[in-house]
Amino acid sequence: MKNDQFVSASVLVLFFMLWLPMGQYDFLIAHWMKIGTYAIPFLGIGIFAFFGQEKLQDLFKSIRFLGVLMLIAYILHQFEEHWIDLYGNVYAFYNYNNNFILSNLGVPSTTIKPLTKESIFVINTSLVWLVGSLAIWRSPKHIFPFFAMAGIIFVNGLVHIAAAIAKFEYNPGLLTSALLFLPLYFWIVRKTTKLDQGFKRPIIFGFIWAFLAHVIMVGGLLAANWFNVIPEYLYWMLLVLWSILPAILFKKK
Repeated sequence: MKNDQFVSASVLVLFFMLWLPMGQYDFLIAHWMKIGTYAIPFLGIGIFAFFGQEKLQDLFKSIRFLGVLMLIAYILHQFEEHWIDLYGNVYAFYNYNNNFILSNLGVPSTTIKPLTKESIFVINTSLVWLVGSLAIWRSPKHIFPFFAMAGIIFVNGLVHIAAAIAKFEYNPGLLTSALLFLPLYFWIVRKTTKLDQGFKRPIIFGFIWAFLAHVIMVGGLLAANWFNVIPEYLYWMLLVLWSILPAILFKKK
């Protein structure tokens, strides 16, 4: 089996084990963000294991290394969003975002929660962990997953900041959006365009893909859990398919 085939099979097995109920389902729904946080040291070990032979200055020029940095940054963001926020609240994004959605729908807080913890789990493991893994694995031979991940970081960061300005209040994930996401995104764009001016096109399409990912994320959520047009599992399938799409688009033959 070729190396790419082995890595591909490993990624598929990883996410198959995450999403297939094997007795771990209830635990993962409540604690997935903790698993992500504990994975950071292993990602760090992976950096030196895979790039240990390179000089430090060459390491920071590596597209794959930048992909690892993006995934670590997003896991730190998930820590603030879903584990412990700036005020010490646990899983604060769940209640905050449901209240935000209901207030924008002009509906008072009810027992109905459009954003379920199950959907949060699928959103973050597909649009972040899966896309981030694809970005690391496929780079630099196939660059679009890398810029799709960069787009997710940028668009999500903008959403957090825009929501904070609109409501004039803190939201879970705002700190890491301002201090990590936007500076990291612009630094990556600057470094990659210096490496290759041809990267400007995938940067733009990465932003478009990420913007549409957020449209699907919110629109599909309302369609499934508010308007009851589609079942929630169909919404999850759509998220997974959209996450896999970068591995197919703009692939060099």
